Amino acid sequence: MALVNNFSEVFAAIDREHLRLSMYSCTAADVERALLHPTANVEALMALLSPAAEPYLEQMAQRSMQITQKRFGHNISLFVPMYLSNLCANECDYCGFTMSNKIKRKILNSQEIGNEIAILKNRGFDSILLVSGEHETKVGADYFAKVVPQIKQQFSYLALEVQPLATDEYTKLVGLGLDAVMLYQETYAPVTYAKHHTRGKKQDFQYRLNSPDRLGQAGIDKTGLGVLLGLDDWRLDALLMGYHLNYLENRYWRSKYSISLPRLRPCTGGIEPNSPISDKGLVQVICAFRLFSEQLEISLSTRERSEFRDNLMPLGITHMSASSSTQPGGYANPDTQLDQFEISDERSVLQVVAAIENSGYTSVFKDWEANW
Repeated sequence: MALVNNFSEVFAAIDREHLRLSMYSCTAADVERALLHPTANVEALMALLSPAAEPYLEQMAQRSMQITQKRFGHNISLFVPMYLSNLCANECDYCGFTMSNKIKRKILNSQEIGNEIAILKNRGFDSILLVSGEHETKVGADYFAKVVPQIKQQFSYLALEVQPLATDEYTKLVGLGLDAVMLYQETYAPVTYAKHHTRGKKQDFQYRLNSPDRLGQAGIDKTGLGVLLGLDDWRLDALLMGYHLNYLENRYWRSKYSISLPRLRPCTGGIEPNSPISDKGLVQVICAFRLFSEQLEISLSTRERSEFRDNLMPLGITHMSASSSTQPGGYANPDTQLDQFEISDERSVLQVVAAIENSGYTSVFKDWEANW
């Protein structure tokens, strides 16, 4: 790959319409060739995500399961989100936190964070994902710099899912104990992106697109990519995320990578999917990415219903959330009605652990520690 400054330069050279037509023109022969050499091969990923691959889904699933077990064993790592705030300066029509929604807004203080920590530690969690709405002034880099040390004292692995930050801000947070950042593009279709993001800094498609570059430059341990399946053509969005992943794995090879594949879910004032993805389609995306990247971590959220999550477990999933709340302070005060979106798997941690064990897997609460 020729040296470029950031992924937006790679993205600008991609003819999205040509890519879409090529994917929907794939044949059975293209899929069979892709299955021979799928690893780090974006052309193979295109075929595996295409409609032509649907008759090969069972074969893809079997191979995905074998690869995952060889690389990760029979282990499912458990994590939990902790929402710090639902304050947001963006207008995003698919999100319950969007600026125009008339909901109560809250930012957790140190005492409230301590209350949430105590509950989550009592449930056995040692890997935590901090989430907030995107509000640069009130819930920005300075706020995160204050709360990360407090939380990191209690958890071995700490990830962040907030607004994009500057390289020096990421570098500072890494120095304070931050291990991973999940930063989802939502959709790689610029026109669709503009339609759904109509106010605030999140309107800047290019800035968000280049944020994983800043993470790589800051020396983050793990970067998480993701698309909100349903905003635009889910096959094309997934494929372009594959291009992004391939670029990052080659350029910032010291970092690990993960993907999340949330489907558009109901929320206050939310919209209906433009391109709905079926259960079968989600299985296809998971298996295609496992064949594309054997070391890739793939997480599955509580957006999906419990029985479906259990069935997906062997097919490539490495990380699952459990007993999640999507509201700030929601573990100590579960009835405050400040949720970002509806969850479908409402099982307790013990019930999720039992389901994992019943599937022949081991639930892992801690598998990483600094200074080992």
